[in-house]
Amino acid sequence: MSAPRPALVACMRNEGIFVLEWLAHHAALGFAEIIVVSNDCTDGSDALLDRLAARGLVHHIRQEVPPGVAPQDAGMDLVLAHARARELTHLLHIDSDEFLYLPEGDLAALLARTRAADVVPIPWRMFGDSGVTRWTPGDLVTLRNTRAEPAPEPGRTKFKCLFRVASFARATDHNPLEPLVDAPLVLTPEGVELSNRSLHQAKSARFRPHELAAGARAAQLYHYAVRAEDCFLLKNDRGDGQGKAEAGGKYLLGSRWHGEANRNEVEAPALAARAPALRAQIAAWRADPETARLEAACGQWFEARRDSYLTPERRAALSARRRG
Repeated sequence: MSAPRPALVACMRNEGIFVLEWLAHHAALGFAEIIVVSNDCTDGSDALLDRLAARGLVHHIRQEVPPGVAPQDAGMDLVLAHARARELTHLLHIDSDEFLYLPEGDLAALLARTRAADVVPIPWRMFGDSGVTRWTPGDLVTLRNTRAEPAPEPGRTKFKCLFRVASFARATDHNPLEPLVDAPLVLTPEGVELSNRSLHQAKSARFRPHELAAGARAAQLYHYAVRAEDCFLLKNDRGDGQGKAEAGGKYLLGSRWHGEANRNEVEAPALAARAPALRAQIAAWRADPETARLEAACGQWFEARRDSYLTPERRAALSARRRG
């Protein structure tokens, strides 16, 4: 086999204040490319991504999503076409609120252990808001949100997949679809085989045996789905990655998803310890005046939109409704 050329992928809308931290963290892990697909941004993050792309830091794809089509699914179609043209061997799709944690520091050991795999499911570990109610643009997610669930929970934890491009025809946000090989090999990040039955289910996000899959420690996705109370509620304004306005009541204080995501039981400082290196990289990128200007504009948009959207009346409505 030739040397792997893995790429990281994210679909983003109105995430400009978080782009540089997310990019700086993942740029250090050894991906051949980092690809961001944007659609219908109103915060200026598409312009920021264009600038970062011009500097060679990211590959930015602007997409126009047809009515009735999920933005993430359409984005993955574009990414797969790009990956095949660029001879990228593996893709990992994550969101802007997900950070890949590799205790060994980069992708090399993970790729070596799982070289034969078609799919490597990486479990979420949920991080809560750590008591933060109001976000300040420029703060680091990995430094401010340091409280989490003790560990991924078998049967509840969901996964994102590092998968071999040549082995699948399509992919959705959590897993690849339509295998092009007869028996796709699924390995944990430690290299232990799992069932491949999930790959034949259109929207499956869990793998079996549950205990073995969720027990992975060699790679995890730290999932900062809440960040702060205002960030969480503003997701109603943005809509979700499947194109649902207000996400069907998902982003409500007291909703089932809020309870599942806002986990603050234990201190988990592994990524916070890397803050000095992260700040240094971000500062180097901000030394470019245009990058700094465009990021600052995203911050100004965020604060203005928060104040106009999260009126006392709307905040009360989004806090009072409950979903089981």
